[in-house]
This record gives sequence, C-alpha cells and structure tokens, in this order.
Amino acid sequence: MATSQRPAHLLAGALGFMGVLHFAVPKPFDGLIPRSLPGSRRAWTYGSGVAELAVAAAVAAPRTRRLGGLAAALLFLGVFPGNVKMAMDARSTPQRTIAWARLPLQWPLIACALKVRDNA
Repeated sequence: MATSQRPAHLLAGALGFMGVLHFAVPKPFDGLIPRSLPGSRRAWTYGSGVAELAVAAAVAAPRTRRLGGLAAALLFLGVFPGNVKMAMDARSTPQRTIAWARLPLQWPLIACALKVRDNA
C-alpha cells in the first residue's frame, strides 16, 4: 500500500511559507534572535529563512525527503527557544496568549517531520 505524500507536501508548504515570510516581513523574526549572537539580527533572520526554504525543498523532493524530514524536526527543535523568548517578551495580552498557545504546537510539528522522514 502506498504511503500518502500529503503530510510531506503540507510540511514543505508550511516551511516554504515561513521561509518566504522571513524575507517579506523580517521584523517579527528579528525579535526572536538573542542579542548575544554575533552579527546583526536581520542577518540571522535571513539565514534562518534560507534554512527553512532549503529544508522545505528537501522535504518536497522525494529523493531527499528522508533527510529533509530529519532536518525539519531539528529545525523545529532549534527554533523552540526563540519561540519561548517571543512568548516571554510579548507585551500585549493578545500577543502573549498567541505566543504561549503556539509553543505546544512545536511538538506535533516535530512528530510530523519525523513521520515524513520515516515514510520517505
């Protein structure tokens, strides 16, 4: 029985969309970057956008999907501290609520990425 490619396509689409947002609307992403990192926050934002686009491409292509799924899981794990920082730094109640509510969503994203890897 053939495995559905839909999870891989959805994951690639989500990663690609977020990667594009890093370039189209970089300011919110700049706030996730710790000041302790060397270089400009914007450079880190663009670099992470490139990483998301590269991982999206790896997940989208059947030949690299297994590696792409693992890379996506590691990417989601790697950005988790930035998302925690965003939640802690949120100034308004709506921003804070959204930021804290999205934290638990990282775990299903990691699980999805690992499932895509395992089904490749």
